[in-house]
Amino acid sequence: MAAEHRQALDLIAQDDWDGAYELVQSYHDELGCLIHAYLHREEGDMNNANYWYSQIGQIIPENTLAQELDRLYQLAVTG
Repeated sequence: MAAEHRQALDLIAQDDWDGAYELVQSYHDELGCLIHAYLHREEGDMNNANYWYSQIGQIIPENTLAQELDRLYQLAVTG
């Protein structure tokens, strides 16, 4: 699972949001939900982003997308 999460983050970094979404769509663990939320933030769909954050008891963070992507990479490495 961790390899798929990292691969999804790499796809996001390459601007392949569809590929990243397809890769993580079946994961509902914390990092999978965070990646889903990030992708919805990226497309401007804040309602769906909020849904995915709420699935793991979080709210939409007040950070930039670049900062959030960095945070997700850190979670993928340490998680």
